[in-house]
Amino acid sequence: MGCLLCEGVHRIVLDTCVIVTAFRSRNGASRVVLDWVADRLLVPLLTPALFLQYEDVLKRPEQLLASRLTLTQVDEILAALASAAEPVTIHYFWRPQLPDPTDELVLEAAVNGRADALVTYNVRHFAQAAARFGLRLARPVEVLEEIRQ
Repeated sequence: MGCLLCEGVHRIVLDTCVIVTAFRSRNGASRVVLDWVADRLLVPLLTPALFLQYEDVLKRPEQLLASRLTLTQVDEILAALASAAEPVTIHYFWRPQLPDPTDELVLEAAVNGRADALVTYNVRHFAQAAARFGLRLARPVEVLEEIRQ
């Protein structure tokens, strides 16, 4: 489906697994993607429901332990993410489309926001629905490779 930034487009939806991975590892592709959001190289698309899902998952005790962040630090990072984001209004609910009901929020943000890509590690989970909606799927490392070209 072409290069994400070669076409001058960079509006993405980040799957919750990408956000979690970025919080857990400061050296991986997910973290670089999140850093590029902070640098305004990528624009995340967010719905209130998706943002609340991020917050819920990131504030779980096991996530806080793994990330070694405090609740205050998580709030600060989420506030920065929200300030960089383009809000998406949900006009249509397309449910059910996916095997995992918690992924529906991610898909709805991408479809309703007309995202250039949905960035996920769970490409297989989204593959059929993405094809149905003409939505591009990309793993974080693929986003990095395209931007670095």
